Amino acid sequence: MSGGSICPSDEAALINVVNEAYSKQAREGSDRAHSERVANAFGYTSEQLQSIPAEAHMGLSCGNPVAAASIKEGETVIDLGSGGGIDVFLAAAKVGPTGQVIGLDNSDDMIARARRIAATKGLKPPHVAFVKVALTGDLPIESNSVDCVLSNCVINLLPPAGKLKAMQEVYRILKPGGRVSLDDIIAKKPFPESLRSNAAAYVGCISGAILLEDYRALMQDAGFKDVLFTENPSDLNIYLNGGPTGCCGAISVPTDIGDLNELAKSYQIYATKSDGSTVAKSAPESALKNWWDAYPAAAASVGSLKCVEVADLIRNPELGEKSFVVVDLTRSINQGGHVRGSVQQPAQTFYDDLTTFYGQHKETKQVIFYCGSSNGRGPRCAKWYQDYLDRQGNTESKAFCMTGGAKEWVSSYKGQEDLVDFD
Repeated sequence: MSGGSICPSDEAALINVVNEAYSKQAREGSDRAHSERVANAFGYTSEQLQSIPAEAHMGLSCGNPVAAASIKEGETVIDLGSGGGIDVFLAAAKVGPTGQVIGLDNSDDMIARARRIAATKGLKPPHVAFVKVALTGDLPIESNSVDCVLSNCVINLLPPAGKLKAMQEVYRILKPGGRVSLDDIIAKKPFPESLRSNAAAYVGCISGAILLEDYRALMQDAGFKDVLFTENPSDLNIYLNGGPTGCCGAISVPTDIGDLNELAKSYQIYATKSDGSTVAKSAPESALKNWWDAYPAAAASVGSLKCVEVADLIRNPELGEKSFVVVDLTRSINQGGHVRGSVQQPAQTFYDDLTTFYGQHKETKQVIFYCGSSNGRGPRCAKWYQDYLDRQGNTESKAFCMTGGAKEWVSSYKGQEDLVDFD
């Protein structure tokens, strides 16, 4: 095999090499004809591919985990290494509006791409979410909250310790009796060091593959019993035949690597989590630990106003209606009191409602946000709105956060009916 870049020995550096390659793929897109060939070769039907945006399938597959997952309406599904979102969108159609599908990926660019595609389909959190996460660390998912975990040609890309950690996390988040349906590349024989250390072959989903007996041990060490491995008869050389090569589209497997089928094969892997001997707790409303992880991180800096400063604005008779607006992000205003005259806006849907909110308040000079203590939802939504203002080039309106939030407001002004409302 010809020379090339050598895989870094440091696991963090290796993860970064993979991430950079896939991020580039997300930004530039994939060869459409090649992506179609790969998808068809690994079991996606024409009906499935026609049901999702073409940009979602990028030639990254080595199987079709949704086909074997028996996903039902109302279930919660996680896709580990979701890429452009092909399996997330297929699963979303199966779980329906009462279910939840969360795609997890290590690449900011992949997450951004998948979110854009989801928006074109009108799919929003919490029903469908894409979350940036290191797949080799703790997943931001509640324990015992997931019915099914999918993964498609991803585990082979993780370093050895990362493979085990990922599967241990999968076991943790699954409900008792929950299942994992994943497709991956498995080595048929030990690879020579020249292949094992080849960075292009690693990124191309080949040299990171492990032997079948090692994969079986990996699953058992993570807690799974009676794991079913089914060899996929598909020809791995589809990655080399025409157009960009590799299971990663524009990411290239070395062309002189030889017959890929002699080195490795694609497998469908299915396992369930033991029901256990104890009664499982009821699953949370959302499997995602932090709802805001489903949205882009805010980049803007915003100003702050003290409660007394907001009170002065409210009591100033000379200010017009476009001078300021106070936005209440608390969940239950009836119980603890709130700023009189404030506009109620649910924090969990605020990002999705930004365009409408902007249309209502784009001419307002000061848009002041607060929540219970103004330590979480208040500053987060204020920053999201300031980001939106910046993207629109609007310098007339600015976002602020009221420090202390509703708790300080009610404590300071309780009994002053012009400032506090308990409706």
